[in-house]
Amino acid sequence: MEIAIRPDTNAACNLVAAIIANAIKEKPDLVLGLATGRTMEQLYARLAEMHRNDGLDFSRCRTFNLDEYIGLPVEHPGSYRYYMNHHLFNNINIDPANTFLPDGMAADIKAGCAAYEQKIAECGGIDLQLLGIGADGHIGFNEPLSSLCSRTRDKTLDESTIKVNSTLFDNPDEMPRSAITMGVGTILDARSVVLLATGKSKAEIIAKAVEGPVTSMVTASALQFHQKCRIVVDEDAAAKLQHHNYYRWIFDHDPDWAKYRTTL
Repeated sequence: MEIAIRPDTNAACNLVAAIIANAIKEKPDLVLGLATGRTMEQLYARLAEMHRNDGLDFSRCRTFNLDEYIGLPVEHPGSYRYYMNHHLFNNINIDPANTFLPDGMAADIKAGCAAYEQKIAECGGIDLQLLGIGADGHIGFNEPLSSLCSRTRDKTLDESTIKVNSTLFDNPDEMPRSAITMGVGTILDARSVVLLATGKSKAEIIAKAVEGPVTSMVTASALQFHQKCRIVVDEDAAAKLQHHNYYRWIFDHDPDWAKYRTTL
């Protein structure tokens, strides 16, 4: 793991945007794994701005989202397809046919999950997977006790996840109780991973995921096994990290971060 601590949310989002932009410039047909949630809205706005102002070209990219609710049609404002169209896809030059999400309306959910895994494989696997982290340490909808080698599947959501996410619905009662999610094993298959977390509410779980034991109770802790994983946090989310001085020193001196130190 590499940890980058930035001064505030804006700086953290700018760094992740720069990482994604650099990956696209190096490989224009990048296969990009995407996440949703409040944390990502500012990041996606920044990527759209880079497309408009700097010519960042998404025309050859393919994307796979981590998850989608079961039982919500794509036009529902609470669906992740709606979210992605609104916050990113409609604002960049990506081919909609190259944007993939799990099918939460499939007649056979389990067959749809297997097909999603197959589609990722047909595209050559995910080059860069973007992640957020839940308050209980979940990535995607891999709730506590999810297998660390799990694949894309349907998952019953934890009560705490439902409580948090239902606030994003005009009618909280419309919040689904289950979703399709990439598995932890699916996520770990990505060639590189970048996790973005901001705010004081994420400080405790970031410390557990980064510096605590690897455990299925905190599925993000499995990222400790990944060979190319970057964790980008703001000062608030970094508040409970024990080795923050070391992480700052690495960011300031490691040549792998050099291109970002000069542009941010």
